[in-house]
Amino acid sequence: MKLTLLPFLLAVSLQAQTAAPAAKPAPKPSRAPTIANVAYGTHERQVLDFYKAESDKPTPLLFFIHGGGWVAGDKSKVGELEACLKAGISVVSINYRYSWQAQLAGVMPPVQWPLEDAARALQFVRSKAGEWNIDKQRIGASGGSAGACSSLYLAFHDDMADPKSSDPISHESTRLWCAAVSGAQTSLDPKQLKEWTPNSRYGGHAFGFMDPNNLKSRDTRFAEFLEKRESVLKWIKMYSPYELVSKDDPPVYLNYSTAPAIGQPQKDPTHTSNYGVKLQEHCREIGTHCELNYPGAPDVKHKSISEFLIETLKK
Repeated sequence: MKLTLLPFLLAVSLQAQTAAPAAKPAPKPSRAPTIANVAYGTHERQVLDFYKAESDKPTPLLFFIHGGGWVAGDKSKVGELEACLKAGISVVSINYRYSWQAQLAGVMPPVQWPLEDAARALQFVRSKAGEWNIDKQRIGASGGSAGACSSLYLAFHDDMADPKSSDPISHESTRLWCAAVSGAQTSLDPKQLKEWTPNSRYGGHAFGFMDPNNLKSRDTRFAEFLEKRESVLKWIKMYSPYELVSKDDPPVYLNYSTAPAIGQPQKDPTHTSNYGVKLQEHCREIGTHCELNYPGAPDVKHKSISEFLIETLKK
């Protein structure tokens, strides 16, 4: 019996050895920036990376803002980087001060820091247009989640240039040529969000409804945010992308990974395409171009963010 089992056990052992998965190759390092950690302010988070596309004439620019709920994340992972560089579009990716840092510094609303940093970084980049061979008009913003919300804030906000400032960087425009984003929060109004998606939980931290010493508390105070909406409504009007849309705004492209269901709870309420449906409706009413893409979406002209950016920036 023992002799009969031995070949069988050896065969099973060999089969197990040969079936073991091979070790995955180490991921290739991401492309190094042409210039890294360029300071656009005095805070350690106010830095950006620049990736230069080779060109004899000034190039369009992708202005990338990372996600992370305005409480985390980093500029190192740049969406659409290779596609844009290949198409002759230079790229900037920014860091910015987190909302919890603003809260600890006593700044209200805390969302002021990440959004105003995005605007300042954009002005700084425009001030470098000659040195970096950039077409300062053709700048498109992109990002995911909070980075997407920041991009839409820039796209819809009136120009924040201050020609009377003693600071020449403040003279530069904050207007965009376009924006193309993923998983965007298009509104920061808890009343709207509750109507669109009943199990909404995101946004309160932008206005101080969070313990800045505990990042896990970010999405735990939505009920209080909704209850105290009137006390922060003036700030919602200032910083919510939905509130800022006007007819003269640049075209925007919204991408989501799931189909919408307005008025129904969502598996991921923070990145639901319900946000996109409602912004697109609003833009159409006002006369602003807004293309919305999700699985099964109608009237989609561009299959991806990179396709939209390249076509729009290279027109």
